[in-house]
Amino acid sequence: MKKGKSVSLVLGSGGARGYAHIGVIEELLAHGYTIGSISGSSMGALVGGLYACDALQDYKEWVLGLDLFDVAKLVDFSFTTTGIIEGEKVFGVIEEMVGARRVEDLPIPFTAVATDLLKQKEVWLQKGKVIDAIRASIAIPTIFTPKKIGNRHLVDGGVLNPLPIAPTVADDTDMTIAVSLSANTTKTYNIPIPPKEQEKVSGMESLILEMKQKAEQLFARERKHNFEEMDMFDIIGRTLDVMQNSVQECKMAGYAPDMLIGISKDACGFYEFNRAYEMIELGRLVAREHLEGRA
Repeated sequence: MKKGKSVSLVLGSGGARGYAHIGVIEELLAHGYTIGSISGSSMGALVGGLYACDALQDYKEWVLGLDLFDVAKLVDFSFTTTGIIEGEKVFGVIEEMVGARRVEDLPIPFTAVATDLLKQKEVWLQKGKVIDAIRASIAIPTIFTPKKIGNRHLVDGGVLNPLPIAPTVADDTDMTIAVSLSANTTKTYNIPIPPKEQEKVSGMESLILEMKQKAEQLFARERKHNFEEMDMFDIIGRTLDVMQNSVQECKMAGYAPDMLIGISKDACGFYEFNRAYEMIELGRLVAREHLEGRA
């Protein structure tokens, strides 16, 4: 495939698998592509917005540098039933990275897709503060509390559009590349994990367990619906995946990208945010295969 083309980049939702978007972007740039616009849902909006603000490298270094103690300090459990985490601490750090930038002033067009919970409508956030757009799009149900912008209560964009290609249709770019985090593939990759990263993954499991226990307290009325081999987070995560996969298939029937880079839906669990290193490397490997014409 010819290098040097301008790209409309569409970054999908999929929880922790969204770290793979970082590796995809790095591989695109390494192959000489220019990103002319970005549209994203949930983690796709987070990574895309950070790139548009020239802050993605800072975010990557921050994520990979976190240890269990750092993460524990960032988790501000909510005392309401609208989400497990308020998210103010996490997004406070992200806001330091993106500053007071506004979406309409970014050097490349950026769209963060969210869902109006009450009106049940897809919302394209193309104006306003970048941090607000990201915060609304990534309000993953059960994890982050909804974001109120104006009179709208906004949640994860993946609820109604997990792979938002439509916002890029009118772009003046050479091609559209979409990155799905729900590919139905069984291909595996050998990704060496440095000992330091292995220690962090293992150590953070205790924090993830605490989050699970908090979720069970908030949604105890649903515990009777669990399968014996799954806990509540497994059930909710798999439900979100099933819902988003179905919606994505319908959306892509109307808007097909020129290239679809697929990250396996089984690469990691929806909530396994302690696997950043592995997911970034996976995104890099899968993107490289597609860009070099081997996939």
